[in-house]
Amino acid sequence: MRILHLSDTHLDRSGGPDADGADGTAALCRLLGELDHLDNLDAVVVTGDVADDGSREAYTRAHELLSGYASRRGANVFYTTGNHDDRTAFADVLGSGHIQPDAVYEGAVGERAGATTIDGWRLITLDTLVPGKGYGRLDGDQLHWLRELLATPAPQGTVLAFHHPPVALDVEVQQALGLHNSPELAETIRGTDVQLILCGHFHLQILAHLERATVWVTPGVVSRIDLTARPGTERAVHGPSASLVHLGAPHGPLIHTLHARDPRMGETVYEADETEMREVIERLGPSPAGSN
Repeated sequence: MRILHLSDTHLDRSGGPDADGADGTAALCRLLGELDHLDNLDAVVVTGDVADDGSREAYTRAHELLSGYASRRGANVFYTTGNHDDRTAFADVLGSGHIQPDAVYEGAVGERAGATTIDGWRLITLDTLVPGKGYGRLDGDQLHWLRELLATPAPQGTVLAFHHPPVALDVEVQQALGLHNSPELAETIRGTDVQLILCGHFHLQILAHLERATVWVTPGVVSRIDLTARPGTERAVHGPSASLVHLGAPHGPLIHTLHARDPRMGETVYEADETEMREVIERLGPSPAGSN
């Protein structure tokens, strides 16, 4: 099982650069062009923030670019929502995020999750979007749906894919804006066949574990976060990146990061100081009372 894992494409309606000079469409096209040699894929998985502005035009362009790339390799594309995505526009263009799902979850406020089996491997996408916020959450109904699916093991095992990581480095913004009920997810997958969890959101790579599952956070396509910046600040730099995941191999999962050659590689997209980052956390994180 070989998966090309992308996240945070951040396409928008215009298809051009934003005020900081970040251009999701150009970054995705550059990355796919650089990966033209990459064959023998079973799936392309995009873990959220497909669109930056939640527009139908952005989802349509993502579908055209990625389905063309994947179909030439005999693979299908799977999508999850991220905090920048709009559930209605996402569903209008991408449906459940699966082409022919074995199972679909539709929540009371539009959450969509899906499951598809590929050569014995079960790929489950989950919806961690909290509208208007930057952090993520899985509600009880979606976790119940997941628990019922996992009660029956897949022939090869299960891969989960969603946007907000259930783990974080010692970085305040990550701890504030990751998945806020990761203990509940850990309890749900305990003792099951979940082997791998694929996430995005942080725009950098992290390897960790949740229960017996390997957690992999892939860097962003539109930009990546440079942790050499002063603590408490944030620096985003150019350089489209993705990950290649190989399951079922000896010593697996085997994962390595793919960096596109970009003339602006490492150049700053934006820098946010301590005051700006505190404002981001206060605005996009949960309320002090935990009501969000």
